[in-house]
Formats: sequence, structure tokens, C-alpha cells
Amino acid sequence: MTNILRKNIWLFLSTDIFIIGLSLYLSYALRFDFAIPSHYFNDLGYVFIILLFSKISSFLFFKLYQGMWRFTSISDLINVLKSTFIASLFSISVILLVLGSNAVPRTVLLIDYMLTTIGIAAVRASVRIYSTKFVVGNGKNKQKNKSTSKIKTRLLLLGAGSSGEKIIREVKENPSSTYRIIGLLDDDPSKIGTTIHSIPILGKIEDLHTISMSYDEILICIPTATNTQMRSIVTQCKVVGKPYRTIPTVYELIDKQISINTIREVSMADLLGRQEVNLDRSSISNYIYGKRVLVTGAGGSIGSELVKQCLGYSPDLLLLFDQSEHNLFNIDNYCKEIRNSTGIHPILGDIRDKSMVNSVFNSFQPHVVLHAAAYKHVPMQENNPWEAVITNIQGTLNVMEACENNDVDRFVLVSTDKAVNPTNIMGATKRVSEILIQSKTKNSKVKYLGVRFGNVIGSSGSVIPTFQEQINNGGPITITDPNMKRYFMSIPEAAQLILQAGSIGENGEIYVLDMGKPVLVKEIAYELIRLSGLEPEVDISIEYIGLRPGEKMYEELMTSSESLVDTSHEKIMVLKDGVDHQWDYLLTEIDKIVLSARSYDSDLIKNKLKEFIPEYHPSEESKIFNLSPSGKVELH
Repeated sequence: MTNILRKNIWLFLSTDIFIIGLSLYLSYALRFDFAIPSHYFNDLGYVFIILLFSKISSFLFFKLYQGMWRFTSISDLINVLKSTFIASLFSISVILLVLGSNAVPRTVLLIDYMLTTIGIAAVRASVRIYSTKFVVGNGKNKQKNKSTSKIKTRLLLLGAGSSGEKIIREVKENPSSTYRIIGLLDDDPSKIGTTIHSIPILGKIEDLHTISMSYDEILICIPTATNTQMRSIVTQCKVVGKPYRTIPTVYELIDKQISINTIREVSMADLLGRQEVNLDRSSISNYIYGKRVLVTGAGGSIGSELVKQCLGYSPDLLLLFDQSEHNLFNIDNYCKEIRNSTGIHPILGDIRDKSMVNSVFNSFQPHVVLHAAAYKHVPMQENNPWEAVITNIQGTLNVMEACENNDVDRFVLVSTDKAVNPTNIMGATKRVSEILIQSKTKNSKVKYLGVRFGNVIGSSGSVIPTFQEQINNGGPITITDPNMKRYFMSIPEAAQLILQAGSIGENGEIYVLDMGKPVLVKEIAYELIRLSGLEPEVDISIEYIGLRPGEKMYEELMTSSESLVDTSHEKIMVLKDGVDHQWDYLLTEIDKIVLSARSYDSDLIKNKLKEFIPEYHPSEESKIFNLSPSGKVELH
């Protein structure tokens, strides 16, 4: 504890003792019109000691001396109210027990409670007012004296809710801020004409183009905005021609703290993302809180988001398993910065290494496994099918067998819509992984389930980052076909629904996420170009290149032999009429597929996969090369 902190605590303690004594005296004085009967003075000293002990103890219990009172908020004042109330109840009980019912008039104790509460709260609030009006004000004056020529960015805020208020308060309290808030717009008619911290609410958001007040930049402060609302707002921002940015969505930040330091550019996730997912958090907490959770592929797009979401449910230990040192380093650093009570242990390893996987499970005994590790890029896996088989099939089997041998409670597989009627190696191998889940239903204490969904916005190597790189390079943007459509959802939305499915899932079931309506890939390209301040087909051209090996024109979420049934969650459905192979037969077939992968023969691998998955129809164009046992490359 620093000397300054000790000094502040003693200052507040001394002030509180004075207020407690003064409140007691004024309580008697007000009760008896400043003519206090002499016989009450006999017990006054004892009454003061009881009140002093009760109130100071209560203040310590409610941590009234640990807060930074220059940042006093409503929650701090509520703490004051609670602490004085509890102290007064305790004092009354002790006085009645020790001194009797006639020692103090009941009205005196009531007045004392009110005066003490007002006095203690007023001191705290006055520190906040003084810091804001004088300390910060002097800081601003000093800054002006140092550099009168410094120009601050003038912000116009869209959204006059709690997020906008936090931004205004932060800017006003920070003399070194490079921003100045000049006004707000909000669609709530009752707010128009009022102010927030002296900043006027000028009109509705649709009035943006009519605002005559000068400003430099627009900040969108509506974290709950739907994609439709965001599209409309962005369109209006483009009309006025001013730069615009946004605060994060409500589920981007674990601690839900909005700050001027978190503002960012508007992304495709804001325009394609949908409303915040309604979660049954208690059911998710039931299987994560206080448990040891292993996330494979923890550094990937989905895996890292699963880690972030899990932190919000306070597991006892989070095991971050990934074969990429760079990705593992990044997610480990993120977890350390959060400073959550959860233990974090990064593990650099490969799910294809069965011995390594078994060692991890034996050492840490995880309760829950979220299996996100996989090879996912379609063209890359078409060229290297043996890698997809060993990772997506053998790797998944290694993790499942480790679960079986270590009393894991729950295993959740992250799957893909490309597993439906697959036309590529990646989809076929993920379909085999799903079949493993569907068949592991008998004589197992582990609850195995899978979650199938489509593309996520902004994952590494996916269409949106690829388009953005092409735009940065001056184009052209390459698209398969003008009619190609894809399902999209945001990474946080996908991760949340995976966790939710894990809470409602039964053994051997595959769950399918509601992806909304498919979107034309061409429209995504157009919107990205516009977000970059350019015009499609004018500044950046579009080039249609035809289907790549293994690609589909349209994605599917289920086969003709499958059907979807609603679950307790509106965004999650469960597959029915799935397969259920005998486990021994399944292992025999998988051994054949894995053995073909060890031959590094593309044709053999595809044939073995097709024998096991009749609906798999590989593209003939994807036959690129084989690796012969001698190490020579055989071109086709």
C-alpha cells in the first residue's frame, strides 16, 4: 500500500468518524428542537461507541475505503446506502440488548441513519465533483497553456444510450483526450432537445445530413444494432461524406466495458451479423463453471473465440491446445490480459500425435473438450488430402479415445456445412468426424455431440479477408460465379451457439445452427469495396474465375436423408435419421482410409472416402499430384 493510499484512507476514515458523531448529535437536536433532555447524556457515549463500531465495520465490509472516489458512480452510492442501513440495523439490535429500549428514542436512530447516509454519500460525491470540475479543469487549462494550437477531433455520436454516455464521460474526464464531443443523434423522440453531461441531443439519426454543426468524425454508439440498422446508418454516414467508426458489439468484449480506446472501423461482421444471441447462460455455466476445459485448435478463429467465451463462465482451468506456436502465443497473451480467476495453461502440440494427446489428458483430466482443431481450407486440402485425413479423422479419433480413457464428461465437435453431400476432401473428412460422433452412443459415459454450421465472417483465410487483401492491392476481386451464395455468421455468434448446443446436446447428436439466409458473395465484395471508400467496377473490378476444385455453387445444411427438429433454443436444430455404425466396423473402415493417406495417393484416398461416404462426389479437377513412397512427385 502506497503512502498516498494510506493517507487517503486515513483522511476518509477521520471524515467518516466526524460525520458519524455530528449525525448523532444533530439527530438528538432535531428530535428535541435543540433542547436535549439531560438524562439522555448518560448513555450518549455508549450509543456513540456502538454506532461508530457498527458503521466503520460495515464500511470496511462493503469496501468503502478501497474505491477511487474521484470515479464515484451510482453503484458506489448504493454501496453507501446498503452499508449504513446494515450498520443501523445492527446498532439498534445492540442498543436494545445492552442499553435497553429507553436509552435512545426510535426517531433519533431513524434521523441518524438518514443524516449519516447523506453525509457519507455527500463526501464521496463531492470528491467526484471536485475532481471533475477543478482537477480535470486545471489539467485542461494547463494543456491549453502548453499548446493552444492543439486541435481535437470533433465527434458526433449516433446513439444517446448508456454507451454514448460512457464515451462522453470518459472524454470529459480525460484532459489528454484527442477528442471533443459536440453532439448526439438518437431515434428516441423523448431524448431530442435534452443533454447528456451538457452535450446536446440534436435530433434523430435520419437527420444526420441536415446537421449544420461542424464535426470531423462520426462515432456509432449502438452496440445492440442489428445488421439492418447498421446498414442504414452506414448508408447515411456515406451520404454526408464524413469518416465513421463504431464501438464494439455487446458480446465482443468479455467484461462488457465500452471505452474510447475500443472504437474501431465498421466491418462486414457489423453489416452481416444479426441480433445478439439469446443464451441460456445458466445451462452453459452448469457444465463449464469450475470445470477443467480443453479447447483444441485454441489459437484458430473459432477456437480462440471459444476460449474467450469460456472465460466469461469462470472455468477452473482452460487448456489451450494448438499446433501453431504463433496462434497459441496470441490467445495465451489475450487470456493473461483479461486477468480472470481462471487458470490458463497453453499446450503446444498436435492432435495427430496420439501419445501427446494421451499425456495431456492423463496430466490434466479435463471435464469438457471443445474440439475445434482441423484443417479447413478447401483448395489446400484438395492438394494435400493425406493431411486432411490424418488431422480431421485420425486426430479427432485420438482425442475421442483419450476422452473415453479419462472420464471426460462432454466432447463437442466443431463441424461444417461442407460435410453435407461433400464435393471436397475437407467436407468428406469432417463428415467422417460427424459419423464418429453419431456412432459413439453405446457403452460410453462421455456425451459426444457435434455442431454443424457455415462460414464465419472474418476467419483466417476466408473470403472476406481475401477480398480485403485484394482491395488493398488495387484489385481485381476474384469471385467464382456471380450467382454463388454462402451462409455467414459472426465468429462470436458461432462460438456462443456452440457452447449453447453443448448444454442441450444428447449423446451422438449433430446440431445445426440457424445460419439465416444465404448471401450472394458478389454483394459481400461490393459492400467491402464501399466500406473502403471505393466504388465497385469503377475503382475495383470484379473478375469471375469459375468453380475451384471442390467448391460448390450453393452450400447445404442437411442431406436428403436427414431432417431437422427444433430444440429448446430458437437458433439450434438437431439432425434426425442420422447414421449409426457399429463401432468396430467404423474403426476398421477408418483404418483403411488412414492407411490410404499414408500412401500419399490422392486417387486412393478419394476412393476409400467414397466407399465409406457414398454421397461424396469429388471434383475431377482437384486431382493435382501424388507423392510416391520414393519421394518423387507424380503430376497429373
